[in-house]
Amino acid sequence: MINEKIRNVAIIAHVDHGKTSLVNEMLKQGNVFRDNQVVEDRVMDSNDIERERGITILSKNASCEYKGVKINVVDTPGHADFGGDVERVLKMVEGVWLVVDAFEGPMPQTRFVLERALALNLKVIVVVNKMDRPDARPREVVDEVLELFMDLNANDEQLDSPFVFASARTGTATLDIDGETKNFAPLFETILSYIPAPQGDKTAPFQMLVSSAEHNDYVGKLAIGKIERGSVKVGDQVSVCNFYEKEKNIKCKIVSLFTYQGLKRAPVESAEIGDIVCIAGLEDVMIGDTICSQTAVEPLEFVKIAEPSVEMTFMVNNSPFAGKEGKYVTSRHLRDRLYKEAIKDLSLKVSDTKSSEAFTVCGRGEMHLSILIENMRRDGYEFQVSMPRVRYKMIDGKKCEPIDILTLDVPADCVGTVMNKMGVRKGELIHMTPKQSRMKMEFYIPERGLFGFKSELLTDTKGEGIMNSVFHDYEPYKGAIERREYGSLIAHETGEAVVYGLFNAQERGELFIGPGTPVYAGMVVGRNPKGEDLVVNVCKKKHLSNCRSSAADDALRLETPVNMSLEDCLEFLADDEYLEVTPKSIRIRKTILDHNMRLRERGKMLRGELDE
Repeated sequence: MINEKIRNVAIIAHVDHGKTSLVNEMLKQGNVFRDNQVVEDRVMDSNDIERERGITILSKNASCEYKGVKINVVDTPGHADFGGDVERVLKMVEGVWLVVDAFEGPMPQTRFVLERALALNLKVIVVVNKMDRPDARPREVVDEVLELFMDLNANDEQLDSPFVFASARTGTATLDIDGETKNFAPLFETILSYIPAPQGDKTAPFQMLVSSAEHNDYVGKLAIGKIERGSVKVGDQVSVCNFYEKEKNIKCKIVSLFTYQGLKRAPVESAEIGDIVCIAGLEDVMIGDTICSQTAVEPLEFVKIAEPSVEMTFMVNNSPFAGKEGKYVTSRHLRDRLYKEAIKDLSLKVSDTKSSEAFTVCGRGEMHLSILIENMRRDGYEFQVSMPRVRYKMIDGKKCEPIDILTLDVPADCVGTVMNKMGVRKGELIHMTPKQSRMKMEFYIPERGLFGFKSELLTDTKGEGIMNSVFHDYEPYKGAIERREYGSLIAHETGEAVVYGLFNAQERGELFIGPGTPVYAGMVVGRNPKGEDLVVNVCKKKHLSNCRSSAADDALRLETPVNMSLEDCLEFLADDEYLEVTPKSIRIRKTILDHNMRLRERGKMLRGELDE
């Protein structure tokens, strides 16, 4: 049986190519909103961090109707660090929109998501977005997309995928580059004619693969997926099983059933093949499980998610300021939150360490882990983390490391500086393409070579450099890479930073703090450009005498301190430093706070190297 009343489609693209804006306009023209309703830009980005950063982090579902056909739309993340969300939701759809910027063309994440879609044999509609850009070059972009299809060994049918030329900002689309554009009707028509309707046996026992999971305060855990076979209704007795865990067979009852209508979940009594549904009442269900009729317990195979390549250690905060700002500060709180996060995010791996107060967390990249840290601190957690490290593998007896494909778009006059930095970081040039007054370059580079590079790129290119990277493969270890060329300015004593102490310390380098900031001995308060750690006393006050007035401090002029974001702090960290994270503060500190003990440890390390 074919369910002609439904089309399931996912939107995949590189970051900032306009996926969420396209969905926004599609929902408007699909009559999801009232005529007088005020609709926010990027309405699908409901998470606070998503709206602040302008990126999609979590896959989300919505639907609209066109000519009596319900179109279920899945908006996916564009950043490579959240590729796991893309991989798992592709099992819910029969086709995808591949959105490509009309100027930038295919980028690293475009290749990654398209490769996954082709491997699942999904139908692809290529949407060339941002046609209203003054520098748009759609003909060249079409050629580049076709080259990408051929590079990925697409078959003849996939090479004949239709192209739609659209502008999410103006809400228009056309099938002809030079054709007249009015609305999204050409895009809707292409979906109905090219994306196949879901099919299956409606009379067979119920079967659904869980591709996503959410938690609702009222109904508990929600299992989200597409019904592959049969039908389901509220009150049905079902089994939860797993393709990789043969012994798993949990009997449950379906308490509530929801489908997507617009942006909202609407309760329904029953659903059939092809519907994307949310099922409540199954507390033990996990992403990758199969929910099926108890009369036919047949688990479905789940897509294999790529392994994480970066790891950090999350620890209980033990600084002198520990417990002053956080609500959840114990190892039990920290462990529970991390393991719950790993259940929701399949790209995240959490494991215990020898210490009961530290846990190893592995993710797809620095941003993946920084978003986790930011979410936890907003929820009231207080903890500290180590420097990000790459995960090595032994392949055929050789130590191998993760290699990324790095794409840089920089001004032409900055190419020499960037090439020099890439050489230091073991980057290998693949392609170099001039684009007007700019240069587009692609490199193979060890993932650890990208740590701290973003801030350097922005400095070298006066803020005009653009970088994107995506995981490529594991290759033999490339050799040592200098982590950073600067050192830390470290507070000498515990107290409050004062103008006189800061004025003397700023001669040594850039400061991260201003007057009145509480500090403790061993806390990093600035950057030393000379490449070595230096202890400074930012709490030092000027001694008064009968020859000096107390108003003399007014003449001291302090430089504006550097405002370090969470990502900046993670890039700054050295091997012997931790990042202390609380709901109100972010502080960099040395692992050993006492200065004399640090010197002794350093001496032991140097003697050990000399002995070798």
